[in-house]
Amino acid sequence: MVCTICEKRPAKRWCPAKGERICAVCCGTHREVTIDCPADCAYLQQARRYDAEHKLPPAADEIVFPDVQITPAMVREHGDVLNGIGLAVLKFAREYRELNDADVVAAVTALAEGYRTLASGIYYEKPPQAPLPQALYVAVGNFLNEAKAQHAERSGFSSVKDGDVLRMLVFVLRLARLHTNGRSRSRAFLDFLRAQFPSTPETVADAPRIIMP
Repeated sequence: MVCTICEKRPAKRWCPAKGERICAVCCGTHREVTIDCPADCAYLQQARRYDAEHKLPPAADEIVFPDVQITPAMVREHGDVLNGIGLAVLKFAREYRELNDADVVAAVTALAEGYRTLASGIYYEKPPQAPLPQALYVAVGNFLNEAKAQHAERSGFSSVKDGDVLRMLVFVLRLARLHTNGRSRSRAFLDFLRAQFPSTPETVADAPRIIMP
């Protein structure tokens, strides 16, 4: 049997996304690029394990928002906000299954950029142009507004500062950079989030569940 993609090499691997056998070369080349791989594909899981074992730490010029400092103490203090961001992303992903890591990064980056402008006293909002990350941008933004309002209602003032929100957004972006593989249809970071919240509860626990990289 010949691979239906290249039409040259022997088809030795079963592709659950295509419902047919393809060759190993096309599997590796098109995985999460032109093929929308399901998370339970054995070859996808094997590739992710290999990537995790051989991934190098990001270079200094690859760190997103390098001027934003984050400590474990900050993560613990604002774990409810961090968890809420992760849960908001997962809730959106349940409704829009085509969502991928690049969409999440685009939405969270735009939110972080907006919160960073608040430090200058002038809020500048620039949502992503693509419809899916734009919708996620709105969903996560709504959660953040609700979280700040709830904190203010409980204590009489907002204990969640805009700078704290910025740090948690940047923390999520750095996690995404650590766990995604950069392929156009990668959902490795989304699957990482699902592993942190296997039951995807509707309420946010006080203790942080998203771990430090």
